This record gives sequence, C-alpha cells and structure tokens, in this order.
Amino acid sequence: MIKVLIERVIAEGLEQPYEEVARRVLAAAVQSPGFISGESFRDMEQPNRRIIMVTWQNMHSWQRWESSESRRDSISAFAPILQEEEQISLLEPL
Repeated sequence: MIKVLIERVIAEGLEQPYEEVARRVLAAAVQSPGFISGESFRDMEQPNRRIIMVTWQNMHSWQRWESSESRRDSISAFAPILQEEEQISLLEPL
C-alpha cells in the first residue's frame, strides 16, 4: 500500500470552481483499479492551499491512474484554476 500526497495552491477567488473539478477527479479516481481511499484538506493558515492524501494498493495502481487519459483530462481542467503546478509526493509505510 502507498500514499500519494498532492499539494495544490488555488488562484485567488477560484475556490468554488476548484471544488467542482476536484469532485470530478475523485469520482474518476474511485473507478480506477487499486484506489483505496482519498481525503482532502484545506490548510488552516493558507486557505487557498489544498492537501490531498490518496491511498493506492501499490505503485503500479497509482502509475496506471497517473498516466491514464481520464486523469490527464481531469487534471487539465485545473490548469486555469491553480496558482502553481501541483506537487506530488509518493509515500510508503516504514
């Protein structure tokens, strides 16, 4: 099992469109083989920063989703909404 930490900074005033796109991305991810769970957090000190923690069965499951056409299409909708490119960290248990 692995965790994928995704950090996104939303451009000022675009929080609502971001939330709509984020829901569509999650709905698509849930359908991907190997998806286990996902959580989304708002940074209390920087409200336009979001942290998404997704659990996948293994690295292969994540990589399949990451390179899928479905994710590429979903993520492209974020382009005009994000202030900077998303940052992704892959984590494994010790």
